[in-house]
Amino acid sequence: MLTPAQLQTLKADIAASEFSGYPNDANANFQIAAAYNLTAVPDFIVWKTSIPTAIVKQAVVWTEYIARSQGERDAFVLMTADGSVNASDANIRQGFLDIFSGPGGVTTRTNLSTISKRKSTRAEKLFASGTGSDAAPASLTFEGSLSFQDVEEARRS
Repeated sequence: MLTPAQLQTLKADIAASEFSGYPNDANANFQIAAAYNLTAVPDFIVWKTSIPTAIVKQAVVWTEYIARSQGERDAFVLMTADGSVNASDANIRQGFLDIFSGPGGVTTRTNLSTISKRKSTRAEKLFASGTGSDAAPASLTFEGSLSFQDVEEARRS
């Protein structure tokens, strides 16, 4: 469900887009929603909000993990204990950097950074905050797909 502010943002974006002349009916709103649910062009990179721990573990170079201190290994276990990791949390990203610091953690740090990002949709980009580059991904304030009802409500508001 979009907030009133998000509905206004969507309304303004639609009005300034190639969809501005479309009628406010179910068919047009479905087409608009479908377009906003496509990957943003150009690419807009965001932090992932949920990375399964199985994927996190695949990113780890285990010789680098084994070489970490007991405290660092304990911290990593704690970070991955819930079944997923929220890379949009700056504290989690800093934890990755701290745990795998120094020359003995370079590959794991790089791998963890890579799996922590993804391309956003046009809708997610519209509501995200931040640069959206690979070097500085944006943070999501909306995640998922727009429905034609979201579009209808925005255009009606």
